Amino acid sequence: MGSEMVMVDGVPFPPEVTVAKPLALLGHGITDIEIHFLQIKYNAIGIYMEKNIVEHLGSWKGKKGAELAEDDLFFEALAAAPVDKFFRIVVIKEIKGSQYGVQLESAVRDRLAAIDKYEEGEEEALEKVSEFFQTKYFKKDSVITFGFPATPCTAEISFVTEGKEQTKIKVENANVVEMIQKWYLGGSRAVSPTTVKSLAENLGAMLSQ
Repeated sequence: MGSEMVMVDGVPFPPEVTVAKPLALLGHGITDIEIHFLQIKYNAIGIYMEKNIVEHLGSWKGKKGAELAEDDLFFEALAAAPVDKFFRIVVIKEIKGSQYGVQLESAVRDRLAAIDKYEEGEEEALEKVSEFFQTKYFKKDSVITFGFPATPCTAEISFVTEGKEQTKIKVENANVVEMIQKWYLGGSRAVSPTTVKSLAENLGAMLSQ
């Protein structure tokens, strides 16, 4: 991989970022909605992981990207793999941070409630995340990042926008952390189908080597 930027809908993403160790850009895409045949793009997404993630996906060796994109068990294994992961989200369309926070909160809450894991601890952790976004304004080109170390099961969320200092929050509830990951890595239920497709194609190619 050269150091050429990868363009995701006009937004540049480095092919590699170093958090605790170097992580490669393994998937990218956008979140968008269609209103009256008009596509509105909200965010560009880059998913970074350790390249040795493929060691944890051996059962899918030789499978094509199109097949993997439809396979939710593959994405379960991807989310569960004990490697460092880092999500970089760049704002395309300005919105209030509270709107993003509410989307994230309801997606995580619904997923946890569906498997009976939404207790007081989860509610508190999720409220903290929602409050973090409450006061933010997502100007175009603002950056939200989610850092997930291999262990322990925690997440560090950061936000930076033009003219302001970076702000961060740590999430330590393992169930909430898992579902935040799955909001982006959840296969058919993920927030960005284009990102899921891109991850499946790139990992499929790596698994066929």
